[in-house]
Amino acid sequence: MDQNNRRPGSNGNFAMSKETNHQSSSGIRTRVRNDQFDPKLNFSRGAGTFRFAAWQLVKWAFFRTVFPWPVRMKVSLLRFFGCRLGVGVVIKPQVNIHLPWKLQIGDHAWIGEEVYILNFEPVKIGSHVCISQRAFICAGNHDYRTVSMVYRNAPIVIEDGVWIGAHTFVAPGVVVGVDAVVAAGSVLVSDATPGSVYSGNPAKEVGRRWREV
Repeated sequence: MDQNNRRPGSNGNFAMSKETNHQSSSGIRTRVRNDQFDPKLNFSRGAGTFRFAAWQLVKWAFFRTVFPWPVRMKVSLLRFFGCRLGVGVVIKPQVNIHLPWKLQIGDHAWIGEEVYILNFEPVKIGSHVCISQRAFICAGNHDYRTVSMVYRNAPIVIEDGVWIGAHTFVAPGVVVGVDAVVAAGSVLVSDATPGSVYSGNPAKEVGRRWREV
């Protein structure tokens, strides 16, 4: 906590100031106004409050938990909430899917532990895809060039045969081409061409996946 925004309480401990100081130590005042942010602008949840609340309860009970519930049960629950899934899908524990009705997963796809799919806009995951542990598939964003930080969300497409490495970030609007590989810890902010290997921050093409015989 910033020392400038704290004041001593009656017991000698520090407490938050009731007034917010918008001026930095350099004397520059921020133009950002988070109080003007409109969560309904450029975003539709695609479901009512009851459905969303019900999904939150189901998600925390059966998906975010470390308990290894049967995959068939999790697949059935996702389908009940509107997710389109193929056959042979594997979903590991502690997966965080924000809106299942905006998610499509193909056949024999693997979703690893602690993967986070923030699908404010539709996310399509193809067949035979592997998304490794703690990858962040992020279809939500803010326009930092507006003072009210309006949403700037965009869908994500991960095509067949892709491998998204552990701790990888995939940005809104990205298309990951067939058989592409995004190495662990990379930040993918632009499209990945089919059959290529990407690495780094921002991720760049570093090679080809398949070696010609």
